[in-house]
Amino acid sequence: MTTIECGSLVRRLFLHLALAVLPASVLAQTADRPDVKVGDRWVFAVTSGTGGRSEKLYDRVWVVTSVAPTGIEGTENGQPLMLTPDLNVVDSPRRHDSDRRLLSFPLEVGKQWSFTDYYLWKDVGYNGRGDGAVIVVGQEKLRVPAGEFEVLKLEARIPFRVPPEGPVTGETTLTYWYASKARAIVKEETRDPHRGLYGFELIEFKLQP
Repeated sequence: MTTIECGSLVRRLFLHLALAVLPASVLAQTADRPDVKVGDRWVFAVTSGTGGRSEKLYDRVWVVTSVAPTGIEGTENGQPLMLTPDLNVVDSPRRHDSDRRLLSFPLEVGKQWSFTDYYLWKDVGYNGRGDGAVIVVGQEKLRVPAGEFEVLKLEARIPFRVPPEGPVTGETTLTYWYASKARAIVKEETRDPHRGLYGFELIEFKLQP
């Protein structure tokens, strides 16, 4: 073996050993689209307020009943739920969205995208338009009631107009954390000028193998 070949081998061995001892938090900088399956189930605690001031309002239970290349169907607290293949909500008991793209797989730190969403809040009966901008800001560990997860942290800013061409304007901001292990967003905090502070945390889940 020549000196050059020996040096190359040493460098490859050093790189291999270095990668082996790096913590998972350094390596887990990406997330592929999850393999959602019929029977997957998540329970989220919906809260009002944030941090030490948050108050639990109710549990939101999602159960997957059908998976197809064009979308995912399920139930939310027993009522119809429709998701895109990237797990973005299209229709739920709460709202209907044309393209509220909070997730866009594959995810990686630094990735950015934008969307335009026409939505309807069903509980109050008003509709609007949101022009969102999303960025994957980093990777970290996060503990929620369902456990501790390696997560990707995302932030979204969504200037809106109600109705879509109407006079009422504002901006909603979201911070949320996606965990591949749970196949879901495990925590979300939303700040809305009309609805205040609200969010959710994953409290339990069961995934099909």
